[in-house]
Amino acid sequence: MYDLDFDRIDRKILGFLQEHGRASNLEVAEAASLSPAQSHRRHRRLEEQGFIARYETRLNAERLGLSVVAFIHVGMEKGHIRDLKKFTDLIVDLPEILECYSVTGDFDYVIKVIARDLKSLSQFLMDKLMRLPGVNSVRSSVCLDEIKCTSSLPLPE
Repeated sequence: MYDLDFDRIDRKILGFLQEHGRASNLEVAEAASLSPAQSHRRHRRLEEQGFIARYETRLNAERLGLSVVAFIHVGMEKGHIRDLKKFTDLIVDLPEILECYSVTGDFDYVIKVIARDLKSLSQFLMDKLMRLPGVNSVRSSVCLDEIKCTSSLPLPE
């Protein structure tokens, strides 16, 4: 368990930054009802204590011609432990893979993939994913409609 060393003002700052990542220090200060100097000190402290992992820009996938999202369950061969490091090292280098999780259940991993179209997805599956060391089976589900997609976390009270 982490010792959550922050108060309601820190929660205000974190909540505001989750929704307004490019906000100026003045905007953050106004949202948290602080002076700019106090806001800046708290913001830096939250970064230094690891509450803020990184800053990023979310691109519009459709505008970039990436219209197919799929969730793929990957099953590894029995005894795949020796190939695990090779597999995970290769997974992180595949730009089509947006997220990868080791999971419980019938499969070993769930990955989120993005592609231009179904043909590109098929090529990725056949030419890249299924050729990775230790991969025994894959089952994919193509996303029909995005209902909710966020990276904002619920903040503890």
